Amino acid sequence: MTETAHDRLLIIDFGSQVTQLIARRLRELSVYCEIHPYQNVTMDFVRNFAPKAVIFSGGPDSVTREGSPRVPQEIFDYGVPILGICYGQQVMMHQLGGTVLSGHGTAEFGRAYVTPTEERIDMLSGWFLDQTEQVWMSHGDHVSEIAPGFKVYGTSPNAPFAITADLERNFYAVQFHPEVHHTPNGKTLYENFVRLAGFEGDWTMGAYREQMVETIRQQVGDKKVICALSGGVDSSVAAALIHEAIGDQLTCVFVDHGLLRKNEAQEVVGMFRDHMNLQVIHADETELFLGELEGQSDPETKRKIIGKLFIDVFQKYADQIEGAEFLAQGTLYPDVIESVSFSGGPSVTIKSHHNVGGLPEKMGLKLVEPLRELFKDEVRALGRELGLPDSFIGRHPFPGPGLAIRCPGEITRDKLDILREADAIYIDQIRKHGLYDEIWQAFVAILPVRTVGVMGDGRTYDYACALRAVTSVDGMTADYYPFSHEFLGETATRIINEVKGINRCTYDITSKPPGTIEWE
Repeated sequence: MTETAHDRLLIIDFGSQVTQLIARRLRELSVYCEIHPYQNVTMDFVRNFAPKAVIFSGGPDSVTREGSPRVPQEIFDYGVPILGICYGQQVMMHQLGGTVLSGHGTAEFGRAYVTPTEERIDMLSGWFLDQTEQVWMSHGDHVSEIAPGFKVYGTSPNAPFAITADLERNFYAVQFHPEVHHTPNGKTLYENFVRLAGFEGDWTMGAYREQMVETIRQQVGDKKVICALSGGVDSSVAAALIHEAIGDQLTCVFVDHGLLRKNEAQEVVGMFRDHMNLQVIHADETELFLGELEGQSDPETKRKIIGKLFIDVFQKYADQIEGAEFLAQGTLYPDVIESVSFSGGPSVTIKSHHNVGGLPEKMGLKLVEPLRELFKDEVRALGRELGLPDSFIGRHPFPGPGLAIRCPGEITRDKLDILREADAIYIDQIRKHGLYDEIWQAFVAILPVRTVGVMGDGRTYDYACALRAVTSVDGMTADYYPFSHEFLGETATRIINEVKGINRCTYDITSKPPGTIEWE
């Protein structure tokens, strides 16, 4: 938990899959908030955190089950506004003397409509302008008797107490999820809640920048910091922010593994070294990486080779920086939340990643993580605040192992060169048609097959490539981008005409979970 001068809101997490969306909605309202799992929230914790308001999230459990999650009873006497959502509403009712029922007829999932009661309250300002409000329900239990002091202000077919409040204590509770897209007017509820709680909306990237610059200076002192710079949004913004704080005490290491996109190394190094005056070591280790990958076709083996070599190379160059005591990482808030998850349970490994994990302990370094309070959209906003160009701020995600996972099967220099040229044309086409910012990620994969074709009067036997473009809000799930046939035809024609070695293009229109957005 980071010390901050901002008004703070505490979100107590009971395990809802959409708890992060609550935080995002609040951050959009310039309200600083943190998510903490219920089992970590004691009254000592609450007093130390000093929230101006508290929100109880939803969750998968049932308050009727013995041993199910609760909040400290004393939190209801702490004297700040509280909003309970779904399971959070049921916890509030149960602990304050109401009744929650399970069983037939209590469940409600999906779209529902809430109807107001006659009495209107400030919390519902801007609601029920058309008599009913669409909401998203996801509950197996429901409140059958509200706690003393509460009144009902909205009902739905399977939730007779869909909206309840105790106005004297500033307690509010809703059975639905205002944070999700399917509750169209949900943001208004959060606006009303934080207004009633007295938040001034002082969470801005300008304020965060000033605060974090001072924090970095105090943490680092006169010591040196090293940063693994990839050119991606997170590492770029972290490097720019740290450089503003400590100047030449920062040295960035750009590991060039020979698996980058066309001209990428020159663009990244040129941007940070020449235009932002950062000290950047361009570690060109193409021969090492491609040599170790020669003959390898298994995707997991390739990933592990790249991951190990990346750490070895980074350490080699970092050891040359005398006096370095800190390692900078672009850790984001979703990473922090995941590491202290509600359940604490293991997750299935979809694919292995490489980053600088393990290096702090191995090298005896302390961490500087200036982005660990931010979501991705906030990192982009901070980057703009720092003056980074849109070409870096708005970049599509690029995997750490680079083109190695867009080149299924064995990697060769020829295939990488072909892939770079095809990918550059594809991205150029997307930009030319004004589609780049509508797409979350787009790339070309060169397939491990060769096809017979006719070009002019000659027979060809060249590679096929696949084009991929997906849309996503947060990278959690993705769907294909619906290009027009005209765009696809024009793009395929350019690639086949301009890239020697490709004679066929296909477009992948499957929807993917995050682990398989990339090809391997």
